[in-house]
Amino acid sequence: MARRQWPRGQSFARKRIGVTLIDTAEIYGPYINEELVGRALNGRRDQAVLATKFGIVAHDGRGPWTLDSSPDNIPHRGRGVAQALGTDHIDLYYQHRVDPNTPIEDTMGALAALAKEGKIRYVGLSEAWIDTIRPAHAVHPVTVLQSEYSLWTRDQEQGLPVLRELGIGLVAFSPLGHGFLTGTLRTPADLEKLDDNDVRKNNPRFTGENFQRNLRLADQVQAVADQVGATPAQIALAWLLIKGNDIAPSPAPSASAAWRKTPPPTPSSSRPNRSPPLTLCPRPRAATTARPRRR
Repeated sequence: MARRQWPRGQSFARKRIGVTLIDTAEIYGPYINEELVGRALNGRRDQAVLATKFGIVAHDGRGPWTLDSSPDNIPHRGRGVAQALGTDHIDLYYQHRVDPNTPIEDTMGALAALAKEGKIRYVGLSEAWIDTIRPAHAVHPVTVLQSEYSLWTRDQEQGLPVLRELGIGLVAFSPLGHGFLTGTLRTPADLEKLDDNDVRKNNPRFTGENFQRNLRLADQVQAVADQVGATPAQIALAWLLIKGNDIAPSPAPSASAAWRKTPPPTPSSSRPNRSPPLTLCPRPRAATTARPRRR
């Protein structure tokens, strides 16, 4: 019963605070989240932009956690997901991960056909890089790239010029650095309290010397937050928002308490500017080799 109640409560609690983008995927739940979101949106479909993802479940018998963005898989998936979500169309349809066994041109051709049928409105890519984005966009417009971007993970700064050249927006997942930028993970004891299956427990960023060095970044975010009377989570989100109107942070549901805790920061001339600019914050150690993956 709790699983059935979660989507309606989360979706419309978020709507009341102005969140209208609902982002899910076939693999989430696992495998039942689209159906639950469909129930939550029943009778309210026009109040949300609905995004979902395909490509990590093969429908040819190989099953889940199999990359499959082949033209044979996409139409089967695209028509079925609309039914699962209780809608006649999907606003934004992402390829969840690039399929190395299928040319991106073939994938985009199948998505273009679904768009022509009216089953999907816009096409997105997730965790794709420039060598995939350009040829994909040449076949059919890519509207959005979803990838990790935050003070904690800045790889996307290399790709942003290409996205802007092509007119592609960026949905930044894990904008709070998998919780690290909220200031709630400060000691090994904090990590021990995480669930045993939490990927952060064994990730190099959260262990040993890397963890201690990375606290410097969290400390600087906290310093700015103290200066303006905000939470560290709000500062981390604000850092992303000022990067451009073409970037939309996408915090996980579990992070909502952190960024809703206090009102948004407001400038105050009475507070001295003693914090270093966040652009000067140190980059996290072990950032490019071992990022926690949750999306």
